[in-house]
Amino acid sequence: MKNMGFSKFIWSPHDFALFLQKCLKAKALRPGMQVHAMLLTSGINMNILSLSSKLLGMYASCSDLKSARFLFPKIQHPNVFAFNWMVLGLSYNGYYDDAFMHFCKMGELGLVGNKFTFSSVLKSCVGLMDLKKGKQVHAMIYELGFQDDVSIANSLIDMYGKCGGIGYACNVFGRTPERDVATWTSMICGFCNVGEFEQALVLFERMKLEGLEPNEFTWNAMISAYARSRDSSKAFAFIDRMKKEGFIPDLIAWNALISGLVQSHEVMEAFKVFQEMLVSRIQPNQVTIAALLPACGSAGSIKWGREIHGFICRKGFDINVFIASALIDMYSKVGSVKDAQNVFNKIPCKNIASWNAMIDCYGKCGMVDSSMDLFQKMQEEGLQPNEVTCTCILSACSHSGNVQKGLEIFKSMKECYGIEPSVQHYASIVDLFCRFGRMVEAYEFIKAMPMQVTESIAGAFLSGCNVHGRRDLAKIMVEEIMRMQLKGPGGFVTLSNIYAADGKWDEVGNVRRVMKERNVHKKPGFSWLEKPAEVLELKKEKGENNMASGFSM
Repeated sequence: MKNMGFSKFIWSPHDFALFLQKCLKAKALRPGMQVHAMLLTSGINMNILSLSSKLLGMYASCSDLKSARFLFPKIQHPNVFAFNWMVLGLSYNGYYDDAFMHFCKMGELGLVGNKFTFSSVLKSCVGLMDLKKGKQVHAMIYELGFQDDVSIANSLIDMYGKCGGIGYACNVFGRTPERDVATWTSMICGFCNVGEFEQALVLFERMKLEGLEPNEFTWNAMISAYARSRDSSKAFAFIDRMKKEGFIPDLIAWNALISGLVQSHEVMEAFKVFQEMLVSRIQPNQVTIAALLPACGSAGSIKWGREIHGFICRKGFDINVFIASALIDMYSKVGSVKDAQNVFNKIPCKNIASWNAMIDCYGKCGMVDSSMDLFQKMQEEGLQPNEVTCTCILSACSHSGNVQKGLEIFKSMKECYGIEPSVQHYASIVDLFCRFGRMVEAYEFIKAMPMQVTESIAGAFLSGCNVHGRRDLAKIMVEEIMRMQLKGPGGFVTLSNIYAADGKWDEVGNVRRVMKERNVHKKPGFSWLEKPAEVLELKKEKGENNMASGFSM
């Protein structure tokens, strides 16, 4: 930032307000800190012209959340501006729970938010993947009459589309009186997120018919959608069409294609596209890396992972907390705990995603005591566990065979942490029972669940019945399995195997017929042998034993 005119002359409150606003807009932290120092020495009342709120906004806009958090409690009467910056800053940096907490505190103080408030807090709902909170915010928006504002409508459509409420997104879209390109793009992305690609394409063409030209984000949404649907030919066709209509595929388009291919498990194709991207002299960014790292984990290749890690270090991306969390997750999938630990220890400001990734890493590698210790340490450092944390720690209990501890954590989720158990948590407990042959308890637990049995729960239970010889319980579940509209092959394949073991080939044929009717296909299996020995070494150092029974889901 250019010289802002700091001098020996005495500044008025208006001068301070003006310069803080300039620092905020330019995201200029160092000049902003200089203004802060001058404010402290000037003796000016910080409540004049909301200088304290402007100062907080400057720090939040520069992502210096430590300073923003320090200042906020010192503001005697924080205004909407101060709350908006806290909510936005926390959401942008991944502190979604804290962002929502500040939004709630704002309401408790009787402050009415504006359109910037609601757009920011809806981002935190997306980060939390919490449809219930999103609906609560929507109700407040409706009560205050903000629902016709196009920016808020766009945020609502985006939230519903990403949090699994596509029907609600459609309702908001249909009732929005004035739609801009972002409105259409958000709705197209919503359809893409739930796999309704034809609906997305219809909306894409309809948008053009109504006189609005798609922008880069709209094109990229379609490219990513077709890549995710394992239809890379259509994705590349869209890139060609994009070029013909005057758009040059930029970094965002390449990232969309790579991300889509990785999500559809076309790992080799994703790395080929990455190489083409480098040849085209398009420089990758953090988004590119975050998309590629899961591919290294799913491919089980520590070699690829370390090459990407080296690239990250050279580019300086490793300081990004989200990239660091993705690295930890990748190293956990290839069994390289020491590498994951090194990444975790170097993160300067850990967020909940970082802790979750490392807790999950220990659990997956059988180092359950380490997982539990980290879970405890996280709470000691003031971070509240979220839904993902509970899923990770329950998974660790499952790997260790600690049924009692798993049940204790499950039962304490709502009471201690205010977390309503989701289907993933119920699935973890079923898996925990099944791994260690407690099939009757698993069956009773499933019967008492307040939700419908899912593919993962049915598959876990049937696999447990198969391994532990409880075909009687498996057959009781058959009627329920057949009644559900399952899309995955796991439950059907296990059920078929159970019938085959009993020599009931007519029943095997019935299962396969149902699979064919529902267009369910079993993918061919594969395995990777690249596994480092360091996991065993670390477990020996910590004195941990893997109690897993060998029953793998």
